[in-house]
Amino acid sequence: MTKAELKEFLDEKAEQYEHPKFLEADPIQIPHRFTIKEDIEISAFLTATIAWGNRKSIINNASRMMEMLDNAPYDFIKNHKVSDLDSLASFVHRTFNGDDFQYFVKALKNIYSFHGGLESLFKKHQKVNTLQPSISKFKEVFFEIPHQKRTTKHVSNPLKGSAAKRINMFLRWMVRPSDKGVDFGLWKGISPSLLSCPLDVHSGNVARKLKLLKRKQNDAKSLTELDKNLRKFDAKDPVKYDFALFGLGVFEKF
Repeated sequence: MTKAELKEFLDEKAEQYEHPKFLEADPIQIPHRFTIKEDIEISAFLTATIAWGNRKSIINNASRMMEMLDNAPYDFIKNHKVSDLDSLASFVHRTFNGDDFQYFVKALKNIYSFHGGLESLFKKHQKVNTLQPSISKFKEVFFEIPHQKRTTKHVSNPLKGSAAKRINMFLRWMVRPSDKGVDFGLWKGISPSLLSCPLDVHSGNVARKLKLLKRKQNDAKSLTELDKNLRKFDAKDPVKYDFALFGLGVFEKF
């Protein structure tokens, strides 16, 4: 395939999979249940945090998270008392447990109370051509209040070599335009051109088959390589190709 043919192929697949029917089996359906901006971004962040493993299990457990937050995540986070956190203790999704959930609620309260909220924090630390340093700074702020060391593993740091798949996915949800009915386009202060692909097993394997990625690990260096190649196809919206890579890998077993 020539580069022009590959671009045409990926454009077609991106168009095919960025469709509301995508929501039916994807965790992004959780934030689509809300209308208030803060509810959408908080539910999206928490859902993305546990987005590894079986997708049905992710959706079920993210739904349970929202129920435990009274289906009003922003109100719960802003106004909870310490005793309210006891109700979260029984939560578990793989290695993310009730202690982690309780801390995430406290950390989010800190961010909305003292840092202007999630959007403000990511926007403040964005660089000219990437959000990866912004993710690293986000982790620093997220854990600026007392915490258990074990909980820090649930927020990735790209400057320590991680592809930060789940946060990059969350950022895609928040930043990319909403015109196709999938992503939200809520965060107007960040350009889609700065986004990075949520690199996982599926998208990584497809990218290698299409010769968009040579490196074998799914790490920060691979993400930089993939970013560079996807930006050649669409510098303004490179992460629309996440739909193509994911769809080809998950639905078409490409």
